Amino acid sequence: MLTETIDGVLLHLAHPDELPFKWVGQESVLAQVLAAWLVLTPEDLPLNPRLIGKPGVGKTTLAYAAGKRMGAEVYLFQATMDTRPEDLIVSPVMGDAGRIKYVASPLVTAMIRGGVLVLDEGNRMSEKSWASLAPLLDGRRYVESVVAGIKIKASPSFRFCATMNDDSSTFDLPEYIDSRLQPRVFIDFPEEEEERSILRENLPWAEEQILEYVTSFLQTAHRAEERFTVRDGINVGRLALKFLAAGTEEKPFQALAKAVELILGREALVYL
Repeated sequence: MLTETIDGVLLHLAHPDELPFKWVGQESVLAQVLAAWLVLTPEDLPLNPRLIGKPGVGKTTLAYAAGKRMGAEVYLFQATMDTRPEDLIVSPVMGDAGRIKYVASPLVTAMIRGGVLVLDEGNRMSEKSWASLAPLLDGRRYVESVVAGIKIKASPSFRFCATMNDDSSTFDLPEYIDSRLQPRVFIDFPEEEEERSILRENLPWAEEQILEYVTSFLQTAHRAEERFTVRDGINVGRLALKFLAAGTEEKPFQALAKAVELILGREALVYL
C-alpha cells in the first residue's frame, strides 16, 4: 500500500480507479472540461468544473475520460447524504496491535499524487461536508484533517471535478461553494449517430439490428422528453441479447420489447 508522511503523520493512500470508461461523441463538452483545467501561467489556477445533466447521460464517464486524456491518475468519490468531512479527507481506523491508522480518502490521495478527483453526485452532500472543501477549491488549495491534526496541500497538478444530476438535488449548494464550482458544463442527450456509436462501443457483440432498434427507441423517447438515457438503452440491449441467447425470445424485436418492459416499464413500450 502506498503511504505518505505529512507533519509526522503516516497516511495510507487509496488506489486510483481503473475503469473501462470511454467517452464517445460530444467532443465539445470534453474540450470544455480540459480547458477549465488548463493553467496558463505560474500564477494561474485550474478551475473546478461542475458537470450537470440527467442521470445516465455520462457525466462520470466524461470526467473520467478527461482525466485519462490528461494522462493523470483518476480517483472517484461517491457523495451521499451521509458523507462526513472526515470521509472526504482522512479517516482513522484500528490497525495492528490496537494502533490507530490514518487512511487518506481518494480526494486526499489525488491531492498528494497530483491526480484528478471526480466527486460524483455532489449535490447529495451536506453543506458541512462541502465547507471542509472550501479552502481546496480556491487559491489556498489545501484541506485540514481534524482527526489527524494536519494540513494537506494539493499538488500543482491536482484537478477537481464534480458531477450533479439535474433532478435529484438533496441539498442546495451554499453560495460560497457554488461560486467555487465553475464552469458549469451541461451534458444533454447525444445525437442519433453519437448514441448509436455509444451503444456499439458498449455492446460490441450485438447485431446491428438490435443497435438500430435501441437507438430508434431512445431517440423517440428523447423527442417525447422522456428521461430514458443511453445507460437505459445499454441495459435494454444487453437484456434483449441475453433473451435471444437463452432462447426465451425468438425474434430481436420481441426480445427488445420484453427487455424494455422489464427495465423501464410497460408504459415505455409506446416508444418502440
